[in-house]
Amino acid sequence: MDLEAARTAMIDSQVRPNDVTDRRLISAMAAVPRETFVAPAKRASAYADIMVETGPGRWLVAARDFSKLVNIAAIRDTDRVLDIAPGTGYSTAVLSKLAASVVALEQDEAAAATVRQNVPGADVVAGPLKAGVAAKGPFDVIFVNGSVDEVPQAWLDQLAEGGRLAVAVSEGGVRRARIYTRSGDKSAWRTPFDTAIPLLPGFEKAAEFLL
Repeated sequence: MDLEAARTAMIDSQVRPNDVTDRRLISAMAAVPRETFVAPAKRASAYADIMVETGPGRWLVAARDFSKLVNIAAIRDTDRVLDIAPGTGYSTAVLSKLAASVVALEQDEAAAATVRQNVPGADVVAGPLKAGVAAKGPFDVIFVNGSVDEVPQAWLDQLAEGGRLAVAVSEGGVRRARIYTRSGDKSAWRTPFDTAIPLLPGFEKAAEFLL
């Protein structure tokens, strides 16, 4: 399989036709080899229009969904970015080409070590995903590689003024991308598109018991 040709075809068929206009993002996705972030047996699937599991509860998000979410986050070359649950590190590699700095957050040291191995020089932190990384914030952009039933307040609190949180949220069984923007001590959100980004383990809504 000609992986470079597959990467070009992915951009031409899955990225450009889906309202992704950020040329820097397109160039970054053309430069980062997605196949190196999946197991060898799954490399042929790296450029297909599907979500590819890279580990327990971690996914290489389909190029269409990934690029649309990053594009809407409008990352500038002066931005500080927090990349949550990057799995094997593909998102960290791409975001690092767009922002001034990127902090990757994974749930434990083993997962963090995988990102460090795949993205040399990356600033990777191991810790609870819901807590974010307050010590390294505030962030201009927080990008989440998975959907959640409820957005942790800690993520919103770690946004800088005008900062954006890009995440998929489940609404009545449907997953939709959301962009939260912070203004003062409040945040507003909009829903630009539906998505199939898988749910992050541990981010399910707590069961409600009625008497």
